[in-house]
Amino acid sequence: GQLYDGYDEEYDCPILDEDRVVDELENQMSEGGVIIDYHGCDFFPERWFHIVVVLKTENSILYKRLETRGYNEKKLKDNVQCEIFQILYEEALASYSEDIVHQLPSDKPEDLENNIDQILKWIEQWVKDNSS
Repeated sequence: GQLYDGYDEEYDCPILDEDRVVDELENQMSEGGVIIDYHGCDFFPERWFHIVVVLKTENSILYKRLETRGYNEKKLKDNVQCEIFQILYEEALASYSEDIVHQLPSDKPEDLENNIDQILKWIEQWVKDNSS
């Protein structure tokens, strides 16, 4: 959708136009049943979400993943440092009600299956709690 505003040479990635992203997603989000997968959350409206999941990875595992992806040294170190200080988790806690923010491990393939199971349980419980 060309929802970016320039390119960041230092991090070798497009610069997201957050306002355009929100405008683009507004109708879809109002219909419900949507999952957003993104590496930040502070610009998304709180009303959009019933649950926010932050994936957590061991630093050494994250370093190897990002190195394999070919991240430049600055981008790699900044991402690992962000993980060390739990920046995205703190951002989620500051942006949304604490009771909807959850952290799950994402170190090994088995974690993916366990996370899917946990998220499905949360969805089932939310549906039960909010059905009339």
